[in-house]
Amino acid sequence: MSDPNHSQHAKSHQTFWLWAMCLTGVDYFSTLGYQPSIAYEAAGKLSPFATLVVVLVTLFGAFPVYSYVASKSFRGLGSIGMLEKLLHGWVGKALVMTLLGFAATDFVITKTLSAADASEHIISNSFWPFGSESLGHDKQRLLLTMGLLVLLGGMFLRGFAEVIGVAVVIVIIYMILNLIIIGTCLIHLIAHPEYFTLWLKDVELGGEHWHLVDAPQLPFSGIAAIIVLSLLLFPKLALGLSGFETGVAIMGIIKGDESDTPDNPKGRIRNTKKLLITAGLIMSFFLISSSLIVSTLIPAENLIAASGMTSASAKDRALSFLAHGESPSIHIFPFGSVFGTMYDLSTVSILWFAGASAMAALINLVPQYLPRYGMAPEWSRAVKPMVILFTLVNLLVTWVFNADVSAQGGAYATGVLMLILSACVASVIEVYRSRKGAFLARVPWYFALVTISFAYTAFAVIIEKPEGMKIGAFFIGAIFISSFVSRLLRSTELRFLGFEFVDDHSRFLWETLEHLEFPVLVPHRPGRRELLIKEAIIRKEHRIGPEVPILFLEVSRGDTSEFYQQPLLEVEQFDDRFILKVSRCSSISHVIAAIALELSKFGSPPEIHFGWSDESTLSANLSFLLFGEGNVPWMVKELVSKAQPIAEKQPRIIIG
Repeated sequence: MSDPNHSQHAKSHQTFWLWAMCLTGVDYFSTLGYQPSIAYEAAGKLSPFATLVVVLVTLFGAFPVYSYVASKSFRGLGSIGMLEKLLHGWVGKALVMTLLGFAATDFVITKTLSAADASEHIISNSFWPFGSESLGHDKQRLLLTMGLLVLLGGMFLRGFAEVIGVAVVIVIIYMILNLIIIGTCLIHLIAHPEYFTLWLKDVELGGEHWHLVDAPQLPFSGIAAIIVLSLLLFPKLALGLSGFETGVAIMGIIKGDESDTPDNPKGRIRNTKKLLITAGLIMSFFLISSSLIVSTLIPAENLIAASGMTSASAKDRALSFLAHGESPSIHIFPFGSVFGTMYDLSTVSILWFAGASAMAALINLVPQYLPRYGMAPEWSRAVKPMVILFTLVNLLVTWVFNADVSAQGGAYATGVLMLILSACVASVIEVYRSRKGAFLARVPWYFALVTISFAYTAFAVIIEKPEGMKIGAFFIGAIFISSFVSRLLRSTELRFLGFEFVDDHSRFLWETLEHLEFPVLVPHRPGRRELLIKEAIIRKEHRIGPEVPILFLEVSRGDTSEFYQQPLLEVEQFDDRFILKVSRCSSISHVIAAIALELSKFGSPPEIHFGWSDESTLSANLSFLLFGEGNVPWMVKELVSKAQPIAEKQPRIIIG
């Protein structure tokens, strides 16, 4: 049953969906700072067509999938939380940890790439006091990017309050300035159609006029070649799909209807879908229009560095290049150094805030899973240690990529696409399980087609730019190794959250047993021997008289991959014998130790009698770590000693 006070507290921190969209927008919309340039670098004069594919995939692929995710994972855990519910056991945990690795890739590269592009806008501004002759353009960008990342980490160390109002102001100003740039350029194109005609002529001529780098050679030309190349080049533009995972991750702060309940927040789900489609439509317009004006009004040599040149003046800052009036194709009010500087300040603000949003998402995501799995120390729930750790990782990634925006594009796209792919897979599994009938009737074919499309896109990005997979593999490997070590080190924690009871009768009997004296507790494995036979053997081998009452304990395992456990307890009485039947256990040793300690609270601690095991020590320890059983007597002894330091109150362990 949900806590009404908690529910009321949560509602007090919720906000109008349009304002919440701005929190997503600092990540999603900020990609306009570099996306038009990356699109041209990837697709040349065909970038408007390839961008159109991105828009179609956004509206008809990502949006339907994430709308479904929002309806099923409405507590803000996104596709990872959805898959966690669908897949249990170690397979589910391994998949979650793998996706956490890609999520870390996404959020870390969001921070480093955003800071790098912010630095590019700063040092390319005409008012920047340090010339490139002193340290060099790349060196200045690297140092400035690292400085911004350290500043970001310092802000979080002092405490970061997630104020949506700041995001709203930053996003509104940034989008208005982008609208002015794009609107002015579109009006200029209408007044001077020769620029559009020249671009169209280059498109028709094809070949070298497209300014494609590393494009596949096709045996045909014309419209068919444009369509095929746009589809093939689309994965390189996949950065334009970011923002949807963040959109469902912030569902908890979106205000719904007064009639919403914690288990059925229809209003919040509906408003989240409004957020997703509105953000998608806005971004679609800006992606298409920015790609068009960049392709028509900025010369290719300003976007793609010529042979022997280290950089092009509009690279990673195409819209800023136009805003400063640097393009020879357009000199018109309000473009110039003043307006360009205003745009740069706005761009730097939203890019830096995008890094802040990514940092907040990352330090909120990890504690949701790994500590609960026993795969991270409890200090990982604290903000400051995680901020220091991720800041160091950010600096390392920035140094590896030399703060180059384009070089990090593939890694960013890999993280984004793997999260979207996980949402697609989760949606397919969820819909399939919810339907009845034959296999073909249960398969959600539309979602399956979208899943195949994103799988192709992710595979294409990984093949062409494997650095994203390398970074993802690094994070995944680090998570798996640290998780195994943490689980090993925390194996002697009691991790007991109390019992749930089958019925009130079992609760009553348990509370009665807690106040009775049962000097002997005997774990009994159901199915091995009849209870009466087991009792006779125990009394004979352990020399227990018939007058001594024995409390039998039957423990059955549940999901052994879980760390914390709240077992289900049923108490049965046969004549003068009591049997505790405990199910839904992740570890047999921990349950036995917990029951013995509970029975020790109100009376003398019981003796726990075990039989000998023929299992080897190594096999027993591995069975304990992976399957929740093995080495039981020794583990119970260790758990009891750690949980109850007073020797007189510790249950005795007897093996015979």
